[in-house]
Amino acid sequence: MSNRPAADNAIDRREAIRRVSAILGGTALVGGSALWTACGTADERAREQAAQQGIGTFTPEDIALLDEIAETILPETETPGAKAAKVGPFIALMVTDTYDEKDQAVFRAGMVTLDEASQRAHQKAFMQSTPDERLALLEALDREAKEYMDRRDAAVKRRGVSTTGSADTADAFLPDQRQENAATSATSGAVAVTADSPSHYFRMMKELTLLGYFTSEIGYTKAMRYVEAPGRFDPCVPYTPGEVTWAPHA
Repeated sequence: MSNRPAADNAIDRREAIRRVSAILGGTALVGGSALWTACGTADERAREQAAQQGIGTFTPEDIALLDEIAETILPETETPGAKAAKVGPFIALMVTDTYDEKDQAVFRAGMVTLDEASQRAHQKAFMQSTPDERLALLEALDREAKEYMDRRDAAVKRRGVSTTGSADTADAFLPDQRQENAATSATSGAVAVTADSPSHYFRMMKELTLLGYFTSEIGYTKAMRYVEAPGRFDPCVPYTPGEVTWAPHA
């Protein structure tokens, strides 16, 4: 257990958030700067308590579902997966502590939508689906989320370059065009996307899965190499292509 000041740990949590954001294309994570503080309270004990008792509006059953979603995104391989790192409880904690009411509503509705999509695709709930069925569903949702977020980013850019408000006005009068350009996967119908649309719910799930895993003890010590500080300074550490990266201090 490190005795480093809390400020140092906050910097490292900020770095973890920055890295997850970079993995996802550089977009700011839902929850923003509140994640820096909240990550520090989502320790092993808090995750275990949330898993057993629930947290906020999340029941233990909800958290079990989030665990399985996270495990499908980051499954166990030669290293433990997201479920072993208790990422499901972490997600529930972060949504409860850092999301505003609007984003919480989007996330909770997304859990229902995901399960409905599983019923349509495989005639069974996500929890009753096989690992291959779960993976196929989440891959489709990931494509849908990317298309959605790309369209939202494009709308934000259009609004940003407009000096007269014409881009926003155009958005207000082009619902049919937005419908034609929207994703039409089996998981959901076309959705009109504007600059003010919230993040896609699966994007939220993916963000928090990565963040929860790579700020967990398992993520730091198993998925990445970790050396407790203080230690000696090695400016040129040998690296072989294919090796896992070194983790910063937890």
